[in-house]
Amino acid sequence: MSKILAVHASPRGDRSHSRRLAEVFLAALQARRPQAQLTRREVGRALIPPVNEAFVAAAFYPEPNARPLSMQADLALSDELVNELLGHDLLVISTPMHNFSVPSGLKAWIDQIVRVGLTFDHTLDNGVAQYQPLVRGKKALIITSRGGFGFGPGGELESMNHADTLLRTVLGFIGITDVTVVAAEGEESADRTFDVSAAEAEERLRALAGEF
Repeated sequence: MSKILAVHASPRGDRSHSRRLAEVFLAALQARRPQAQLTRREVGRALIPPVNEAFVAAAFYPEPNARPLSMQADLALSDELVNELLGHDLLVISTPMHNFSVPSGLKAWIDQIVRVGLTFDHTLDNGVAQYQPLVRGKKALIITSRGGFGFGPGGELESMNHADTLLRTVLGFIGITDVTVVAAEGEESADRTFDVSAAEAEERLRALAGEF
């Protein structure tokens, strides 16, 4: 993994647990691979605009290579984000769970990088759309923090976790199927529940730094 793209989605700064855990992993990875190129993309504390009618019209313009200048401008940020994603080997997403899903900035980033003809394509089979991923050879690591406990696989609140499932679905749709999730749970719980979970997450992330 010589090129790493770190997408930070928490709207919090130094108080963000997902950011801190991401830095644990990135520091360990860079210690092992000092020549690795790290690019950071802020989507939690920097505005990523939601898609609008102009975006949709430009993205689905029938002749992509002949888009009017105005449409090229409508897609400029999206083009930048897509090229950024395609230019890296490992995608690291750090995000809290917000109301059972992901923060709005991360959802906006997702909508900007899921682009027909660039990250996925489709054909018609008897009038029914068939989708094909276009992204190849990449891995993803999702580093997340959750206020409650039991949202992971087999947990009593697993069915309410729409954050991991959303990210896995979207990434798989465009072709990134090798996805690892590391979570710290229980920030809003009593005692040392979160401290223990965060420590376990840190240990797992340091180990993963040697595996990627």
